[in-house]
Amino acid sequence: MHLSLYRRFRPDSFDKMVRQEHIVRILKNQIEGNSIGHAYLFTGPRGTGKTTIARIFARAVNCEHPKDGSPCGQCPTCRALQEGSLDISEIDAASNNGVAEMRDLREKVQYPPVTGKYKVYIVDEVHMLTDAAFNALLKTLEEPPAHAIFILATTEPQKIPATILSRCMRLDFKLIPEEDLEKHLRSILEEIGKPYEEEAVAAIARAGAGSDRDMLSIAEACIVYSDKLTYNAVCAVLGAADFHETAKLVSAMLTFDLETAIGCVERVLAEGKSVGVLLKDILQLLSRITVAKTCKNAEKLLSLPKELFAEVKSIAERADGRAVLRATEILIKTESELRFVSSPRISLETAILRASHPESDADSEALIVRINHLEEELKQGVSAASAIPMSEVLHTETPAPTKETPPEDDFSFPEEEPIFEEAYFSDEPAPRSKKREETEKPIRQNTLQPQEERREEVPAPAPAPQAVQPIVPGEMTAEVAFGKFMRTLRKMPRSGVLFTMCSDLLAAFEGETLVLTTESDTIATALRREDHRKAMEEIFAQIGITSFEVRKQGAKPALKNSVEELKNDFGDYPIEIK
Repeated sequence: MHLSLYRRFRPDSFDKMVRQEHIVRILKNQIEGNSIGHAYLFTGPRGTGKTTIARIFARAVNCEHPKDGSPCGQCPTCRALQEGSLDISEIDAASNNGVAEMRDLREKVQYPPVTGKYKVYIVDEVHMLTDAAFNALLKTLEEPPAHAIFILATTEPQKIPATILSRCMRLDFKLIPEEDLEKHLRSILEEIGKPYEEEAVAAIARAGAGSDRDMLSIAEACIVYSDKLTYNAVCAVLGAADFHETAKLVSAMLTFDLETAIGCVERVLAEGKSVGVLLKDILQLLSRITVAKTCKNAEKLLSLPKELFAEVKSIAERADGRAVLRATEILIKTESELRFVSSPRISLETAILRASHPESDADSEALIVRINHLEEELKQGVSAASAIPMSEVLHTETPAPTKETPPEDDFSFPEEEPIFEEAYFSDEPAPRSKKREETEKPIRQNTLQPQEERREEVPAPAPAPQAVQPIVPGEMTAEVAFGKFMRTLRKMPRSGVLFTMCSDLLAAFEGETLVLTTESDTIATALRREDHRKAMEEIFAQIGITSFEVRKQGAKPALKNSVEELKNDFGDYPIEIK
């Protein structure tokens, strides 16, 4: 008869247990000190050894000559218990959860043991008992006969009444680390003579998610899949999507290539993979990218084949950290919503669209991702014009007519003066600049002259630059001053990122200081950086602003400004600062 791996290699002594050392030590000390309790509660995730340790403990307390707390397996009592005895009873509470079964147990517990010193009752999945069954068990559990020991095992201790919990010694089982699962699986594969790849063992241990029984169940299917246990065989058994296709999808998503990302989704789903499996694979790959981006020993931690790790490392080096975090958050939220939606495929595609198109989001995280992407493009030599927003492209100036092509209209703006008026920031009509009027005047006169004379005319030399006079707050509004700043900033080379951050600022004068406010902490912090502040100081100096401050909306003004306001408002009274 064929036995499953988890039954065939089930430990029969405490020394063979995979981890759970804290529980093993407690039970061993109780057996050696002859201080055995009457009721235990074993809690923890599935497949971590609760029932296995309960069986070992049941035989150990009845063993005539225990070895280091474990049953010897040689004495008559151990042999009788191995063959089957009424002294150890296992009850499945999932199928025997009524009050009648608990009353029957209460009657049988009064009889003394047959072969050993104790009668041990192992109640598995005890949280499945009904309230009436718990009440029937309660009195017996509180004052059991001296020869009775109860071991209650459950994965959901929160469902057990407090009256039961208070009468048991609670022992919490932990998930088993991947390193120990790998070690256990290697020993089993070597014992059965199965060749294997290290990456395949690591993949099975990772899929076990801390459960030894789940890991061995997966390993059993992988062992019979091929002659040698390989990483590709494990991926095929687990039903995972093709790694390279998933990597291409994630790479496109993190570099904002929407067309490629959606195309990869369509190809993977066309192969028959479910939306849930694809989403799980994407999240797993994003997790690996995070590890590869942040950990120096990422290759050891991930335990991937070299060519696959090289691909993960390449994506991690190209991707922005905030883009990885944002995509992970979007997809995790989508995973929790899949159980409630009627069209999982559309939900997944929408999540991919959001992650690949940060321009569609107005939150600060998406804005930071876009700014980082623009800065990366600028570092790689992309021209500053490619970073200008579409709203700015709509205000592009019309180039001045050349000598060969006379203007079709008798009126045009000079090349130096953009159409970006102060009225963009203020409801007041924009004043006509003196420079524009001087430029327009000869153009109107020239249109009345013959064509030949216009071609021979030489433009007048530009006037010499004059010293910039400081702006007095009473003579110009904050909106007009900020409008001049934005027009000057737009003309600066490689200023697309700074222009984007400044476009939503609000301006107001506080004394002689121009205060710029924003609702975003991120933008306020970025504008205070040394490089951005230095660039802003140079531009403000060109338009006559000698003092400015960037502040988050709602922040308190500087103490200096407050004191100056008090002195101006109450000049007749002495003001003393303490």
